[in-house]
Amino acid sequence: MSHDQHEAHTGPIKTPKQLVWASIASFVLPVFIIIGLVFFVTSSNKQAPGASDSERALAERIQKVGVVEVRDANRPLKAGEEVYKAQCAACHNAGAAGAPKFADAGAWGARIKQGLDTLVNSALKGKGAMGAQGGGDFSDTEIARAVVYMANSAGAKFEEPKAPAAPSADKK
Repeated sequence: MSHDQHEAHTGPIKTPKQLVWASIASFVLPVFIIIGLVFFVTSSNKQAPGASDSERALAERIQKVGVVEVRDANRPLKAGEEVYKAQCAACHNAGAAGAPKFADAGAWGARIKQGLDTLVNSALKGKGAMGAQGGGDFSDTEIARAVVYMANSAGAKFEEPKAPAAPSADKK
């Protein structure tokens, strides 16, 4: 049996000194790595990724699902033009996403023929690319006033809705 054949069957450790160092490396080195990791984890409070302000992040995580907003029910209603400028003009001035342009009689003609109730219902519940407008910053009556303002600018003769009557105190 030649020396080359014998060496082909041996491992990477050839001397007792190499065996000692391999034993130290395989048992002692992992212990030091574990000690280092434990020290790193327990050394200081670390913020979660993306949490710059821990109190603010905590408040966001535990916030309430719903919010109750109390509004003044006796505030004067906004005019149709004012509501249009605040809520509707962004899309209806440019005709974005198929919205009929303001004062475009051709685009509004077929819609006006459907009647005011249908137009107001479409505005409140949404239609096509237009999201529902009801329940937002304006009351349903104010949204109806904006619809009347837009339709009348295109040739309709709708009357602007009045404020709903307050319930009388003498009813029991």
